[in-house]
Amino acid sequence: MVFSTPYFLFLYLPAVLLLYYLSPLRFRNLVLLVFNLLFYGWGEPVYILLMIFTIVLDYFAGLIVHRCKQQGNDKGARWAVGVSLALNLAILFFFKYWDLVAGTLQRIGIPMPVLHLTLPIGISFYTFQTMTYPVDIYRGDAEIPKNLVNFGTFVTLFPQLIAGPIIKYKELADQMAYRTHSPEQFASGVQMFTIGLAKKVLLANSIGQLWDIYLATPGGQLTTLGAWLGILAFSLQLYFDFSGYSDMAVGMGRMMGFEFLANFNYPYLAKSATEFWRRWHISLGSWFREYLYIPLGGNRVKAPRLVFNLFVVWACTGIWHGASWNFLIWGLYYFLLIVFERFFFSKVLQKLPGWVGHLYGLLIVMVGWALFAVEDFSAMGLYLKAMFGLGAGWADGTFWYYLRNYLPILLIAAVSATPLAATLWRKLSLRLRQAAIPVLVLAGLVLATAYLVDGTYNPFLYFRF
Repeated sequence: MVFSTPYFLFLYLPAVLLLYYLSPLRFRNLVLLVFNLLFYGWGEPVYILLMIFTIVLDYFAGLIVHRCKQQGNDKGARWAVGVSLALNLAILFFFKYWDLVAGTLQRIGIPMPVLHLTLPIGISFYTFQTMTYPVDIYRGDAEIPKNLVNFGTFVTLFPQLIAGPIIKYKELADQMAYRTHSPEQFASGVQMFTIGLAKKVLLANSIGQLWDIYLATPGGQLTTLGAWLGILAFSLQLYFDFSGYSDMAVGMGRMMGFEFLANFNYPYLAKSATEFWRRWHISLGSWFREYLYIPLGGNRVKAPRLVFNLFVVWACTGIWHGASWNFLIWGLYYFLLIVFERFFFSKVLQKLPGWVGHLYGLLIVMVGWALFAVEDFSAMGLYLKAMFGLGAGWADGTFWYYLRNYLPILLIAAVSATPLAATLWRKLSLRLRQAAIPVLVLAGLVLATAYLVDGTYNPFLYFRF
């Protein structure tokens, strides 16, 4: 089940909110847990068992770690953490990466069965959330939850289950035990949800159709401007698709008393690869920094070790995104850029005019999205060659046709990817904003619903991650 469907908008979500608020406070986490599992098992009910296993595994691992620490048994605590991490990563590898490794080995003559398993939705997100809980207990950064229901509700919380943001238990522990509810918070959640829905449905879906056209175009028929137009469409589609879902998650969380951290901060304003990753998928960057980069030594090491640490982090960041080798290449592309910026280019960037930095940032990010979006290596090579004018024409009639047809939505999306609209909104008087909010929310819901009812194009790019 995904958020941008009439079924979810007009049946599932209202039912959840109605029963949630009709329930006594002490039962609300239990109500949420039941609905969370129903949400998760909607497409593949069998994977509810996998989810329950993960919850029980890490909950009791946390209890063992806590008890061992109280008894001064640090070795036992470390063993419990290690077993939890090993089992979580083994599950993630088996369901997400087995076929990738098996298929690769088969191609070089090593027999290994390809299982063609269906990927459990959101497994990359919820595995990262739950496996760090025993780690935080070991570090003393989190307390044992009141009961298994509270922990299970945290792991399965449907607003952010399938697309994040990735939330650590220690960030939500207090809210799992007690959270406030107010009409103002609920109204703010509705507004945020509507913004995310509009970004996903009205912008991402509309632009995504242009990218699909260029992705399906044979490499030999691509022109340079056409290839750049296609990757621009993908860049905007991915941003509004993913950030739209994150906004909907934050909004639904507020409707139920939760406060999630923002996951994006206008990433296409970045002036470097380093800055881009401070603005894009913030919760993922924070997770890798806290649980991988810093334990490896972070930047408090000599240069060769620092390069190694960055290599490991960016290789893992890339392959986390999907079971295809192009994602690893994409991660290592950012590794090279960040090493280059850190050791050679950062001082030069600081001296350049701001517009040059923005141009550099957009260029490297869009080239990176070509590595990310085109999984077939031969097709990727042809696409990159076309982008840089190698063996491709400059433009053709097809390019001008699609540019004319998609220019209005591309301009709207490009402006929406900047803080301009938010800045203008803040300059309006409080009275005018209060009068406009219900009108804009209603308009957003009506337009998004009309699009969903009338159209059939409604992909979700991060659903497979």
